[in-house]
Amino acid sequence: MQKQRPKHLDLIKIRLPVPGIVSILHRVSGVALFFSLPLLIYLLSGSLSSADVFDSYRAAVAHPLVKLILIGLLWGYLHHVAAGTRFLLLDLHKGIDLQTARATAKMVLVFSLGLTAIIGGILW
Repeated sequence: MQKQRPKHLDLIKIRLPVPGIVSILHRVSGVALFFSLPLLIYLLSGSLSSADVFDSYRAAVAHPLVKLILIGLLWGYLHHVAAGTRFLLLDLHKGIDLQTARATAKMVLVFSLGLTAIIGGILW
């Protein structure tokens, strides 16, 4: 008897394990950091050009929506670094058994979210 496979995947109903979620978030954070890099470089060069431009950028960053976007980029950076380190260790065949892989994936999530909350709270 042949299995009936769905023709269309319902992405909401698919239940990924924690390492799969960490892997997808690693890719998403990398894309977000890549596309935000030109903007961040532009803002850095502008803020270093004169004191007036720096003051105008400081006023723009004081807006709560901009702060949330920057905290999101901070999370993206911290998650990308933590997950990238985890993947490098997996490439070296460290922690490849199931329990350790799940534990390190959970540690990546806790590390990135916890450190983002701490640093974001300080910067807010």
